[in-house]
Amino acid sequence: MTSTLIDGPLKISDDAADLLFREARTANTFTDEPVTEEQVKAIYDLIKWGPTSMNQQPLRIVLVRSPQARERLLPLLAEGNRAKTGAAPLVAILAADLDFHEEFPKTFPYKPDAKELFEGLDREPHARLNATLQIGYFILGVRAAGLAAGPMTGFDAAAIDQEFFPDGRHRTLVVVNLGQPGENAWFDRSPRLDQDEVVTTV
Repeated sequence: MTSTLIDGPLKISDDAADLLFREARTANTFTDEPVTEEQVKAIYDLIKWGPTSMNQQPLRIVLVRSPQARERLLPLLAEGNRAKTGAAPLVAILAADLDFHEEFPKTFPYKPDAKELFEGLDREPHARLNATLQIGYFILGVRAAGLAAGPMTGFDAAAIDQEFFPDGRHRTLVVVNLGQPGENAWFDRSPRLDQDEVVTTV
């Protein structure tokens, strides 16, 4: 099957650009429509292709589905995040795996000694940077699935690490609520910086 590129500086349709960026918003309320395993799989199968340094792929995702797991998570969030997280159809804890190099024989087979090179390094900065890149891909993947994402950083990261990653090799970065947006889901749109405030040419 072939596709024709759109003629213009952007090679995706206006509808796709709106879905992923221009009209997409952070949701603060959700309907009770469930997020299916099929949707989660489709999201991951799309976002896994996003680039990371040396194909590290340090992002790890814990889906908080059960009421028991939700009860463990909610007290660890900032008070203002608890109600919307308790009501969201699905919650994902996104973390960085500090031992991402253990997967190098599979993910980076082109350099046989890559795993050993990272054994003696402080891997946390690498894991955090590249997992953060993947979090951006994850949010876009959620939008591509026609869902809304509500990413949050208001939580006790160390407490979530201890509760959900007791092995000590993961660092929680973001907690994301997922689902169909509910009533009054959006805050007012915040302004964005213009190109001339951000981009310079040398």
